[in-house]
Amino acid sequence: MTDATTIDVPGYRPGTWALDPSHSEVGFTVRHMMISKVRGAFGIKSATLIAPENPLEAKVEAHVDATSLDTKDEGRDAHLRSADFFDVETYPSIDFVSTGVRVDKGEMLVDGDLTIRDVTKPVTFEFDFGGFGSDPWGNYKAGATATTVINREDFGLTWNAALETGGVLVGKDVTITLDLQGALQQD
Repeated sequence: MTDATTIDVPGYRPGTWALDPSHSEVGFTVRHMMISKVRGAFGIKSATLIAPENPLEAKVEAHVDATSLDTKDEGRDAHLRSADFFDVETYPSIDFVSTGVRVDKGEMLVDGDLTIRDVTKPVTFEFDFGGFGSDPWGNYKAGATATTVINREDFGLTWNAALETGGVLVGKDVTITLDLQGALQQD
């Protein structure tokens, strides 16, 4: 149940915010062999936040460069970019478009549609503001972290291999973590 129709975010300024790709990252974590985790990251092509007076009416659109996938292992990265997983030649972008912002039990949530491999599913990111401030060049910046967990198979990422000890090579659940910094655009 939503417990707010508007919120006060100290330092919040309405306007158009553009993501700074050099200070932002899309990371992911997935179980490997059922005993450890593999971490990886993608570069962000673009992201824009349209922030009206009421933060709960904000709209976000983001596009991630699927070809930029990096898990620090070239062989694994090549496999993940192949048709077994992301098929980056056919689907070079991972996209997110928000459908709403809400507060539930004191937590800020951003709902939206995530598209991977041309499959679109609703997701909810838990959103945590890092804060606001001006950089030495006079740009007004905001930082935040957002997380969600998806089932990769829901997006057509179904490749796996059975292990002789039981279980599978790659877990189904993928934690996505967005570390974000953006700047308020000057009119």
